[in-house]
Amino acid sequence: MNKKTVFSGIQASGSLHVGNFLGAIRNWVTMQSKFNNYFCVVDLHTITIPQDPATLRAKIREVAGLLFAAGIVEDNSVVFVQSHVKAHSELAWLLNCITPMGWLQRMTQFKEKSGKQREEVSVGLFDYPVLQAADILLYDTDMVPVGEDQKQHVELCRDIAQRFNYQYGETFMLPEPHIPPVGGRVMGLSNPENKMSKSEQKQEDSIFLLDNPDLIRKKLKKATTDSLREIRFDENRPGVNNLLTIYQLFTDQNQEEIENHFEGKSYKDLKEQLAETVIESLRPLQERYYEIAGEKGYLDDMLNRGAELAGTKAESKLREVWENIGLR
Repeated sequence: MNKKTVFSGIQASGSLHVGNFLGAIRNWVTMQSKFNNYFCVVDLHTITIPQDPATLRAKIREVAGLLFAAGIVEDNSVVFVQSHVKAHSELAWLLNCITPMGWLQRMTQFKEKSGKQREEVSVGLFDYPVLQAADILLYDTDMVPVGEDQKQHVELCRDIAQRFNYQYGETFMLPEPHIPPVGGRVMGLSNPENKMSKSEQKQEDSIFLLDNPDLIRKKLKKATTDSLREIRFDENRPGVNNLLTIYQLFTDQNQEEIENHFEGKSYKDLKEQLAETVIESLRPLQERYYEIAGEKGYLDDMLNRGAELAGTKAESKLREVWENIGLR
C-alpha cells in the first residue's frame, strides 16, 4: 500500500523549545515510518522578519541538527533547507499570479504580526502564506501537521490549489491539515496565557532544547503558579495547569495518576520533579546533537542529500506546472 505524504516546515528563527519538541518534533519521529515525510527548515519564511546573517546561518544548522538528534532518519524522511531547493521560490511566484490579494488580507496571522505598522512590514510577510502553499504543493502532500493557529494557512493552500486546478487542469493534490490532539499545547513559563516562545528575548519564558540542567532548574523554579495549594489540572489556573501539562507530555501518565502523585505536595515539589523529568528526557537528544555538531561534514552531507531528494521531486512537479500554464 502506498504511503501518504506528509510535509512540515520549521522556522530557523530563535531557538527550539520543549513546546516545539512535544507538540511537533516528537510526533514526527514517532509517526515517520507510516508516511513519506518531507521536513523542511523554512529559512525563506524566516527572513520575512529581519535577521542577523551570522545568527541565521547558525540557527539553520542548529535546527537541522536537532531534527536529526531527535530521531528523524533518512530511511523514512527527507530533511532539507528550503532555500536549497529553488523550486519553492519559483512556484511561489507562479502561485502569486493566481492568488487574489483579498485572500491574503484576511489572514489572521498577518493581521496579528503586522499590527499597527502594516504599512511598514515587508511584502514577504504579507505573501508568507503563498510561499507556504508552494512548500506544501510541490510534494503532492496529503497531510500537513499544524497547530490550530496554522490551520487557516492550510485552508488557503487548498483554495490556491483548487483555483489553479480549475484554471489550468488537475495539477495539485488538496492537502488536509492534521491538528494534534487537544492537550499538547505548551504555554510560557512566566506568562502561561501565551504559547511558549522561540524568541531569545524571552529566555525566562521557555525551556530551550539545548538548555543545560542548571538553567532548566532555574527557569522552572521561577515559573508562574498561583496562590492556591492544591495541584490539579485546571484551565482556570493557567500556570499550574501548564506545568502539569508539560509533566504529562514528558511522562505519558494520565491526569489522574499525576494528580494522585502530587497530592499533598507543594509547588516546590512539582517544579523540582518536573525539572528532573525534563532534564533526563532531553539528555539523549542533547548528547546526540553535540555528537552531530562535532562530526565534521556530517550535517552538510545530510542536508545536501536531503536537498537532492527534495529537489528531484519538486522539480518534477514544477515542470508539470510550467507545462500546464504554457511556459514550456
